[in-house]
Amino acid sequence: MREDVGVKSDTAMTVRFWGVRGSVPCPGPETVRYGGNTACVEVRCGDHTIIFDAGTGLRPLGDALLGTGGPIDADLFCSHTHWDHICGLGFFAPAYQSGVRLRLWGEGAGTGPDAFETAITTSLSEPFLPNLRPLMGAALEFRGFRVGETLHPQPGVTLRTAALNHPGDATGYRLEWAGRAVAYVTDTEHRQGALDPRVLDLIRGADLMIYDATYTDAEFEALTGRGHSTWQEAVRLSKAAGVAKVALFHHDPAHTDDVLDAIAADVVSAGAPALLAREGMILSL
Repeated sequence: MREDVGVKSDTAMTVRFWGVRGSVPCPGPETVRYGGNTACVEVRCGDHTIIFDAGTGLRPLGDALLGTGGPIDADLFCSHTHWDHICGLGFFAPAYQSGVRLRLWGEGAGTGPDAFETAITTSLSEPFLPNLRPLMGAALEFRGFRVGETLHPQPGVTLRTAALNHPGDATGYRLEWAGRAVAYVTDTEHRQGALDPRVLDLIRGADLMIYDATYTDAEFEALTGRGHSTWQEAVRLSKAAGVAKVALFHHDPAHTDDVLDAIAADVVSAGAPALLAREGMILSL
């Protein structure tokens, strides 16, 4: 695995981070190096475009996709429908273009076949936004599933799903393609002293784990119940499951660039196979 800038490959799986923050966007001079957009990660599997979450990072991703001038056909997987993970969809420019194909996947079959679609369309309507859904010229298709299912969105692309420990529930994903595996595990709260068996099963042997590292262990005790984890727990999980590399993700909006630099130094000192995700970072597997 290597970190690249602006690399596109038809043979490697590439992961690009468009939004790495949690809870709320936090633009400003103190968040320039890591970025202030909320969760959005693009994974290219050859010609297939897979997107995880539709936070505010989805807006610049949409602009970049349109800038290529080529056809846009993508699968977008939501971890859950809390606002910071879906608020970019109304500002995703390709959604308003005819000829664009976008399939939106989200857990919801357990609460009704249309639960996921209802949550998304409600977020695109009054009183939250103007009624945007009728303005979207793209071919949008909603696909709800039951957590625990294995999904096959494209030929050769497999996604396993697992429940995460988060208020209102969330879904973790394991994307497998061409012998490589990326696990996307956000938002989840660990229980101290016990590694989550569902997460362990999802990440085992993965080439890359993208993990909810909102807090540090020192901060965690005072913030339990909010549904998030720590970078130290990411390291503990990765060691137990034989993960090759960890991208620490969903940074606390209160963590400035300087705070994140200090965390990055602690990660290095701990000898952990981990790095802090930042906007624009591209990892090639």
